[in-house]
Amino acid sequence: MSASDRRKRITTPQLQARKGGEPIVSLTAYSAPMAAFLDPHVDVFIVGDSLGMVFYGMDSTLGVTLDMMIAHGAAVVRGSERACVTVDMPFGSYQESPSLAFRNAARVMAETGCGAVKVEGGVEMAETVAFLVKRGIPVMGHVGLTPQAVNQLGGYGARGKSRAEFARIVADARAVADAGAFSVVVEGVVEPLALAVTNAVSIPTIGIGASAACDGQVLVTEDLLGLFTDFTPKFVRRYADLGSQIGEAAARYAEDVRARSFPGPEHCFRPPKTGKD
Repeated sequence: MSASDRRKRITTPQLQARKGGEPIVSLTAYSAPMAAFLDPHVDVFIVGDSLGMVFYGMDSTLGVTLDMMIAHGAAVVRGSERACVTVDMPFGSYQESPSLAFRNAARVMAETGCGAVKVEGGVEMAETVAFLVKRGIPVMGHVGLTPQAVNQLGGYGARGKSRAEFARIVADARAVADAGAFSVVVEGVVEPLALAVTNAVSIPTIGIGASAACDGQVLVTEDLLGLFTDFTPKFVRRYADLGSQIGEAAARYAEDVRARSFPGPEHCFRPPKTGKD
């Protein structure tokens, strides 16, 4: 791939065409600097409403606003060149009606420059997905464990353990695929269900806490980098331990400040030489 080709955004049709092919690599991003670091390596950035918990310290995603998603989505677009940027529609911004969903999704697309939006839900959201797609808004679906419905689900446990729930989630995935979604996130489900969903739909599945058999994977970047030290979900593999490194760096900085060894002469500005004594 040439340098000029790498500067072209990956498109949603290109992603959809990778069903059953090269796995799709996805990570979350919430800021321009993080997006710049990750962009050469990923196909899809999901600007997730998980930013409520990761970035703002909320207890759930439910307090995230449309303005917050737009601000962070725009930052990720500015910080990246290659990856397709998909922005989560936050809780309450699309469930009321297809027309409300369109107004808010159109605002997200226009104000961020992103390539797609993501909505949670299955059969009950199919009409909305179709409404958006027919009006030019690419949609990524999200089934299985849907964090915006955590109060209704009763927690973050894996879904699909009963036959009824297993069948319902497969039906959810089929519904959003038939409605025109270009891909679907499958989150927090028992592995046989992830495989069943992947086989049941003609669009790529992107797993998180699902199965390696999915057509792609996504993780919260801060989990991957070890920036949370109190809890690591079962489905996360840490590829770095930046949390401890950040703490160690801050400790060394504090020690140098207290010892007056920072800033040193090389960090200070000197008056210009005048040629006079």
